[in-house]
Amino acid sequence: MIRHWGRRLPLSLQFGAIALLYVTAAAALAAFLSQWMAEPWLVVLIAAAVLAPLLVYHVQRAFAPMNSLFRALAGSVASYRDGDYSFGLSWQGGDELAELVASHNRLGEALREQRLALVQRELLLETMVQNTPVAMILIDPGRHVVHANLAARKLLGEGRRLEGHTFENLLAGAHDALRDAFERGGDGMFTVGDEDEEDIYHLSRRQFRLNGRRHELVLLRVLTAELRRQEVQTWKKVIRVISHELNNSLAPIASLAHSGSELLRRGQYDKLPTALATIEDRARHLEGFIRDYARFAKLPAPRRTPIEWSRFVAQLRTQVEFTFDGKCSDGIARVDVAQLEQSLINLLKNAHESGSPPHEVALALRRTPGAWRIDVLDRGTGIPEHIVEQLFRPFFTTSGHGTGLGLYIARELCRANQASLDYVPLPGGGACFRIRLTGTMTRKS
Repeated sequence: MIRHWGRRLPLSLQFGAIALLYVTAAAALAAFLSQWMAEPWLVVLIAAAVLAPLLVYHVQRAFAPMNSLFRALAGSVASYRDGDYSFGLSWQGGDELAELVASHNRLGEALREQRLALVQRELLLETMVQNTPVAMILIDPGRHVVHANLAARKLLGEGRRLEGHTFENLLAGAHDALRDAFERGGDGMFTVGDEDEEDIYHLSRRQFRLNGRRHELVLLRVLTAELRRQEVQTWKKVIRVISHELNNSLAPIASLAHSGSELLRRGQYDKLPTALATIEDRARHLEGFIRDYARFAKLPAPRRTPIEWSRFVAQLRTQVEFTFDGKCSDGIARVDVAQLEQSLINLLKNAHESGSPPHEVALALRRTPGAWRIDVLDRGTGIPEHIVEQLFRPFFTTSGHGTGLGLYIARELCRANQASLDYVPLPGGGACFRIRLTGTMTRKS
């Protein structure tokens, strides 16, 4: 703490008093000297020569504390610039400099608090970065590692520090899958290890500017445990769905088969056709269920061929009922006919099951710049907002007899044909499922 003492009078009064004192002294001395000297200029010269040294002395004495204060202020500012905020000043007085010192001390206190908060945040951030399971690597423009946390050291350096090493040299000693992931560029997933002991990683790469220079941040996250938990949950759901469907079909088949044998033993042949028809119906339902799962397990690669919309719509109307709104005589599209047809059949059947009147189930076809747009619309009960995000998840269904694969398979088939499938709510109730076919539009010759 540097302390300076000064008068409690304002600076204006202090310097005014000094000036008044010396003016009075000069006048008195001049009057005294004029009794013996006739020349006025000589009187003024002698009075100035006598009082000037005293004036210089008093001015220096008055400015000495202020000069010391100004030097202390300059020193404390230099300390602030160097990151040292431990200095403080004290000026005992009621003049204007006291306000300056108080403001300076408040600035120093604010800087100390900010520095302390910044240091605490840096320590917290450093602790989080070092202890996160995500491997984090910061690379400078020269492709040297600037910072790497503990997870990155274990992954690329066997626990050693990586700072200063060339990132390409570190990759050279890494697993082949990791090098391949970087060569592909962008974000992605890769697997390290064999089938018995494998780890699944997600790679993220981000570019940003630091101190005016472009840096790259590499993030490697282990997803093995999370994906395995999701895989277990998915298999449990698959087993529940399959068990439910098998029980619903096999139990009546077994019962009807037993009833049929009893009817044969009793000679009641007239009731056999009904039992056999029911068995056939349940067997076909089970066949369709297994077929849906087979499609889900392995969707075939699309075979795109040019088709005419008019012929395609006519063929579709032979399989499911709907009203058509559109003009399809001015162009053709290159898609996998069977896959697009299967997607639309799934959507149209869902529309009929929504509670919509059959005549309000519609298919609309529009040609937009660079794409075809196909809308499947209904005026049913609509879809609640809380389940919209789950519509296209496999095995999710709101129907008691559905497999939860229809919309998922429809979207996957659309994606295979460079198309998108989205849900669009309709004002006034109902639903709209919209397909946009991009990159498949040609003019009819």
